[in-house]
Amino acid sequence: MEAKAEQLLRDYAYYLRMERQLSPHTVSSYCSDAAIFLEACPADPLLLTSDDVTLWLAARSECVSSRSQARELSAVKSFFDYLVLEGERPDNPCDAVYAPKLGRYLPDVLSEEEVAAIIESVDTRSWQGKRDRAILELLYGCGLRVSEACALLLPDIFESERFVRVTGKGDKERLVPMGECAADAVADYLPERPVPAGADDGRLFLNRFGKPLSRISVFKMVRRQALAAGVSKEISPHTFRHSFATHLIEHGADLRVVQEMLGHESILTTELYTHIDRSTWQKSVLEHHPRR
Repeated sequence: MEAKAEQLLRDYAYYLRMERQLSPHTVSSYCSDAAIFLEACPADPLLLTSDDVTLWLAARSECVSSRSQARELSAVKSFFDYLVLEGERPDNPCDAVYAPKLGRYLPDVLSEEEVAAIIESVDTRSWQGKRDRAILELLYGCGLRVSEACALLLPDIFESERFVRVTGKGDKERLVPMGECAADAVADYLPERPVPAGADDGRLFLNRFGKPLSRISVFKMVRRQALAAGVSKEISPHTFRHSFATHLIEHGADLRVVQEMLGHESILTTELYTHIDRSTWQKSVLEHHPRR
């Protein structure tokens, strides 16, 4: 990547952090996708055209999915929007580029039996096991994103009220009720929480070195426990969030309530995450139909 492109990318990252107040994870994702484009198009970013973007996108179609292409194009468009905002360019070359068409994305969902098997597979005789059990219970029982679970602080846990305060995307806070299983698992872990390394920032989940647990560590733990439980599906921590939403709806929860629990701005996103099958909707409609 040319030095000029590298400087523009650093300035863009600063803009995302300081002016748009995006989370470090989001900033990293945007910049990573923009860097992929700038590496493939070594010309001056201020001189690139729509044709350059189109050719790059066509090349990406040979190695990544349509969904990944759309995400990368969105990041590149955001980068050029920044250049236009700063007066570096008169236009955004991505405006004339069509994003790949996406089919309806239906995430993998675990059955209630599979969720129980994975959670029960954790050996809670060690403090790490108690921690992992608490994480799984929160991922599923509260529908947390993995980044939200890793960012939880001790003051975010309201044991007596059985609520957890969650900081979601855009630093938006929401209160999520903890079910009995999740509350008990957290209460079981808290006395075993290791001594933090250095200054204690109050992070709830720590690793064996007393440092905040990373998202990657949670990913590895989830896959390890799925294997131990004999669940062959390709899952991630987010699978528990999908499953939580789906199971709530299947048991009769209102879609708006699930939207609030998950922290979605749009109800359409909630519908996509739950992907309730036709028979469930049919049963709900028929049970409440005025002419039944």
